[in-house]
Amino acid sequence: MQVMVEISLYPLVNEFVAPIKAFIHRLNSYDDIQVTTCSTSTQISGDYQNVMTILGKEMQATHEAVGQAIFVAKFLNFDAMQARKDEDE
Repeated sequence: MQVMVEISLYPLVNEFVAPIKAFIHRLNSYDDIQVTTCSTSTQISGDYQNVMTILGKEMQATHEAVGQAIFVAKFLNFDAMQARKDEDE
């Protein structure tokens, strides 16, 4: 099963840009997921279990490095989304 996650990171520190860039950089280091960065969020897609494992690892790393940080995420069943798109065409 494929998943697409749209995630935003809000580090609760004065210097908030560096932790966001570090999180995105770490996500981009994985070859088996697709990462698209927009101005206010990042989209990650790939195998459901793999994406969830990577997100768990990298969110924990952010919390360990920064302390307090808020993650806001939306999870979409990418298979169902693609099937619906194919039906509409």
